[in-house]
Amino acid sequence: MADNSGPAPSPPTAPVRWLLISLAVISLFLGVVGLFLPVLPTVPFILLSAWAAARSSPRLLALLEGHSAFGPMLTEWRRGGVVRRRAKWAATLTMSGSALIMLRTLPKRWMALVVIGVMACVLVWLWRRPEKLPDAVPPAA
Repeated sequence: MADNSGPAPSPPTAPVRWLLISLAVISLFLGVVGLFLPVLPTVPFILLSAWAAARSSPRLLALLEGHSAFGPMLTEWRRGGVVRRRAKWAATLTMSGSALIMLRTLPKRWMALVVIGVMACVLVWLWRRPEKLPDAVPPAA
């Protein structure tokens, strides 16, 4: 367990705060667009948005954490790196569809194979994540 007894980190300067807010909003937008486009992942963008919002905009973070779809995902990720099985299958199917599209449309096969290799590595990592919180993790306050 991390020691949080030290001094709180200082708030970011105004330019850094605005950069983080911009990153949070752009990432949220890309995550939402990713719900409809098979080649754009949703979860990493939502996680990035939450990370940036936590450092710059408590209001945006509260909006994300209170969202009916994104909130539970963010809470489970923060508490134990959990990715539900349904999300894993959705990512697998989406990446498989993207791989087929790339194999048919990219001008050079090696380009598709490089991207497919990266997606395969991401899927291996993703499927190794826990699917539920361990019993020993206390509920969030």
